[in-house]
Amino acid sequence: MTDTAAVPDRGARKIGFVALTALVMGSMLGAGILSLPQNMAATSGSAAVLIAWGITLFGMLMLALVFQNLSNRKPEVEGGVYGYARAGFGDFMGFNSAWGYWMSGWVGNVSLFVVMFSALAGFKPFAFFADGNNWQSILASSVLLWLLTWTVMRGVHEAAFVNILTTIARVLPLILFVIVVILAFNVKTFSTDFWGNVKLGTVLDQVKGAMLVTVWVYIGIEGATVYSTRALNKSDIGRSTIVGFLLTSVLLVAVSVLSLGIMSQPELAGLKNPSAAGVLQHVVGPWGADLINACLVIAVGGELLAWTMLPAEIPYLGARDGVFPKMFGQVNRHQSPVNALWLTNGLIQVMLLVTLYSSAGYLALLSLATSMVLIPYLLCGGYAWLVALRGEGYPAGTMARNRDMLIGVLATGYCVWLIYAAGLKYLFLSMILYTPGIAFYWWAKWERGEKPFKGFELVLALFMAVLGVIACVMVAQGKISLN
Repeated sequence: MTDTAAVPDRGARKIGFVALTALVMGSMLGAGILSLPQNMAATSGSAAVLIAWGITLFGMLMLALVFQNLSNRKPEVEGGVYGYARAGFGDFMGFNSAWGYWMSGWVGNVSLFVVMFSALAGFKPFAFFADGNNWQSILASSVLLWLLTWTVMRGVHEAAFVNILTTIARVLPLILFVIVVILAFNVKTFSTDFWGNVKLGTVLDQVKGAMLVTVWVYIGIEGATVYSTRALNKSDIGRSTIVGFLLTSVLLVAVSVLSLGIMSQPELAGLKNPSAAGVLQHVVGPWGADLINACLVIAVGGELLAWTMLPAEIPYLGARDGVFPKMFGQVNRHQSPVNALWLTNGLIQVMLLVTLYSSAGYLALLSLATSMVLIPYLLCGGYAWLVALRGEGYPAGTMARNRDMLIGVLATGYCVWLIYAAGLKYLFLSMILYTPGIAFYWWAKWERGEKPFKGFELVLALFMAVLGVIACVMVAQGKISLN
């Protein structure tokens, strides 16, 4: 193994525009899109779904533009959500952005394993996988986990090529789904209980519930920026982010909104995930469910590959910059971050076992993963705002500076809204996962003989630790839980 401080990416093959776009799309188009009909109908009526999508598309477009602007104005800053937070707010905030994103990645992967084997249970020979969180599912998930780890250890470029193929394989069935439900769409079904029923609560409550789901399916929009160090051309980073966002958005909105014109909200809410299978079966019969279940297995396989690559890249980059312990900066002869991969996927393995005993479902895990990534997104929006405010990377007198400042402000406001929508429960649960990171940060600084905290950073670290302890007490008392 080689330390990256000595040989940073020497000899590593670079990733081009198509591979970067496929990485953006591949990290978003997976289990989430095929579970959207049930996930959104579980909390929301048609009107709330439309409002939630309107807010989400606007907010996520602002975030996509933030990543595009930062890649253009700050090409020297590498590492995506981690690099931007560190450049804007210092080492400790950069570390927390990296830690939160990393945690979101591997916790989210656990939810993908659950829904993947739940889908396989839809085929009679694999019915023993049940809901995807029994011992048979956990055993099969573990085997697949380490197969994916081996694939990425063979080289990031090779894994990116495989991701292109799996992205194509999952987009084609989705296009077929959209065409079928357009032809079968019923306006009367869509408009029945348009504003939701009493059980769903107020429209605001419905919108908040739907938005956590919509944000989850967009996690990965920053995928190209995370791999900025490996991009063939820096200009490809921003372009692939926008193209990936637009193509993915069309499919996401179509699958969730059109399904409300096929089955009623209560019927959709009662479907087993992947609920798109139930929707297509309702239109064309059993073969429709088989097609979607097969699509989901391919989709999640590709998504898991993308998310095996993304989370491990973050501690590797952090180690290179001195905010993660040095051991995470080691790479093998294929330039894959081996220690970061071992730790990341080792934690996934542990979480899979926890899932077996806690019976945590897909929605609970994705909500926790979503709450973890909100702070990194918030910091990126804030940094884009600061870059435009300071005029860094802008020619004198250019109007683009005012436009980009507005984009940064809107993206930051959107992230604040999302943290509010997630609620205190997931804020406290996320603090349980954020708190241990303080020790890793201190370890990294101690290795380099540097002072770990500067000014307000010590106060922030203590505040996070207190919230983490309070959250642990609340979990022990049964006041909050993952389920």
